[in-house]
Amino acid sequence: MRFKGLDLNLLVALDALMTERKLTAAARSIKLSQPAMSAAIARLRTYFHDELFIMQGRQLIPTPRAEALAPAIRDALLHIQLSVIAWDPINPAESDRRFRIILSDFMMVVFIEKVVQRVAREAPGVTFEFLPLDDDPDELLRCGDVDFLILPDLFMSNAHPKAKLFDETLVCVGCPTNKQLPRQLSLERFMSIGHVAASFGRSLKPSVVQWLLLQHGFKTRVEVVVPGFNLIPPLLSGTDRIATLPLRLVKHFEQTVPLRIVEHPLPPLSFTEAVQWPAVHNTDPGNIWMREILLQEASRMQSQSEKPS
Repeated sequence: MRFKGLDLNLLVALDALMTERKLTAAARSIKLSQPAMSAAIARLRTYFHDELFIMQGRQLIPTPRAEALAPAIRDALLHIQLSVIAWDPINPAESDRRFRIILSDFMMVVFIEKVVQRVAREAPGVTFEFLPLDDDPDELLRCGDVDFLILPDLFMSNAHPKAKLFDETLVCVGCPTNKQLPRQLSLERFMSIGHVAASFGRSLKPSVVQWLLLQHGFKTRVEVVVPGFNLIPPLLSGTDRIATLPLRLVKHFEQTVPLRIVEHPLPPLSFTEAVQWPAVHNTDPGNIWMREILLQEASRMQSQSEKPS
């Protein structure tokens, strides 16, 4: 089909080439032969009056013109996919949809397990792909490459819809044998003790803990940095170091790693975990269905934590 002289099938080819950056892989992804994909490139070059791709070894390097075209083409194809092709009421019992979700290791441990268990009962054909925190999650949302982003809402942009999951409190913890960790921890002692801290992504972005401490004007003495919260509790054992961790995570690790919990010397530190989804998915029935499950399970977990022990 042509639109103003452009064969719209060529847009699918260009999107595949921008995604795969290899001719054979791009052809395979849209079920074209390699000669057919080469012909598509030639036609694209003629229409846009640009080389679009330069071959370096086996890698296709896009020109500035191709880079500029890619976001608009991806958005157009995504809107067609969600609004025209895939818009059908979801039948969970028969669905084989795969959800790609970015979340922290903390949320993997304390939250997502219940979601996976429930979906396994209600929609056994539905699958998940859980991804670590990315340096540019907004771009993945914009491109529709992920279905959900789960992290503290203070790190979320306003470019996509989002919803609160639950509130989380931060506490100070250390090994029970830590002689530097009194029951009543002063701010001076807190600042002088060595810390174990988490960072995320390839650029080692500070965790919500470090961000909140910096917001209060404090920079702790970090002696050990690890790529995630879940690695911190074992590294406190047998040391005089301390850490600031989400209370739910501490309660989870108390079953296997002895920890001493003390009240944080700073004003109550807390944050809100939230879920965000691409704006183009806002009316997608499958996304709405999974969104409701996430919110319901979060509400259930919040209610359970508020019950007197």
